[in-house]
Amino acid sequence: MRAEACAAAALEIKKNCFQPDLIVAHPGWGEALFMKDVFPKAKILLYCEYYYNLEGQDVGFDPEENQLTFRQRFALRLKNSTNLLSMEIADAAISPTKWQKSTYPLSSQKKISVIHDGIDLKKFKHNPLAKLNIFSNKNNISRSFHNGDDIITYIARNLEPTRGFHVFMRTLPRIMSRCPSAKVIIIGGNEISYGSPPSRDSSWKEKMLREVGGEIDMDRVYFLGQVPYETYINVLNISKTHLYWTTPFVLSWSFLEAYANSLPIIASNTPPVLEFSNRNNINTTDFFDEKSFADLAIEKLRSTAPRKIQVINDETIDLEKCVKKQMKLIREI
Repeated sequence: MRAEACAAAALEIKKNCFQPDLIVAHPGWGEALFMKDVFPKAKILLYCEYYYNLEGQDVGFDPEENQLTFRQRFALRLKNSTNLLSMEIADAAISPTKWQKSTYPLSSQKKISVIHDGIDLKKFKHNPLAKLNIFSNKNNISRSFHNGDDIITYIARNLEPTRGFHVFMRTLPRIMSRCPSAKVIIIGGNEISYGSPPSRDSSWKEKMLREVGGEIDMDRVYFLGQVPYETYINVLNISKTHLYWTTPFVLSWSFLEAYANSLPIIASNTPPVLEFSNRNNINTTDFFDEKSFADLAIEKLRSTAPRKIQVINDETIDLEKCVKKQMKLIREI
């Protein structure tokens, strides 16, 4: 349906004598499939974000997840069909990271160049004067947080196991009991971006609060939901340590933006993270080792040393350099 709709729109602009030299498309949902039929002379550049696998990646990684039914396995395999059919007509392709490229079959990898979308490193340079004001409807009071406060942060588009939210919540009783001044700021919605919803609760937040809520001081935990971009940047600036998880899946931008902010990070030692873990301020530990995560966070919170501000000049993710690489590839094809 998406392929047909995209082709119909392309035919309309072709009627107006528009002839593209290049078409850039995401192959995951079919939009690219008929572009060569409408514009046979155009070059096709694909954005290869992720190739699904029934084993060895996100599926089956977490033992708490329900095993896929046969119908779900069939559907997952079919998700790759648009990737493969689109790759057949592509002139070239890009993936943001080496690991994302590695998820594709070897026959497809020959066409893929690793070029990140790019991050504006200047925008995420640490601002020591940043502050964050949070209004609590529960207590009808406003709290102000600043750089240097004992603040732990967790950020995801939605709060769910693919990004380790369940493990994060299980670290909090240990962290908060040993660090009485620690505050926890959580950004993320309650919908499902990836994976499955919990079986008995309306959201993973509700499930995990039912599991550990009685063991933590909820007056020191702030669920902000999904926030404006400026608030998000301020949260990175005032955080003392950032906790990040991902299953073997697409790496979150928040992880790289926290790194660009010189924010000390404790992250899961999963393949997408390990590609970048040799950078400064990034510690890794086992995805499911909540005690190790907690102890590393406690160590960061108890440290009296100010945040080490670094100028991040990483050309693998720098926006200007990434755009130059993209443009060079475009000229070549």
